[in-house]
Amino acid sequence: MDKQTINDILNKLKDGELHEYHVAKEQFLPFRDVLVAREDFKYFRGIAKQGGHVVYHYLKEPRS
Repeated sequence: MDKQTINDILNKLKDGELHEYHVAKEQFLPFRDVLVAREDFKYFRGIAKQGGHVVYHYLKEPRS
């Protein structure tokens, strides 16, 4: 997964086109690298699931 694809996914979460996005264990580190570089990083919440997968949501208010 390249950076442009990841940014497209994150923008869809932000715009409400996606309610949540599941990231496989193998894609977590590249996905996270792009996510933490964004200005709106604090608006994303990732919930770890069994097996190393993470489900991301976009929040209306930034996390603390």
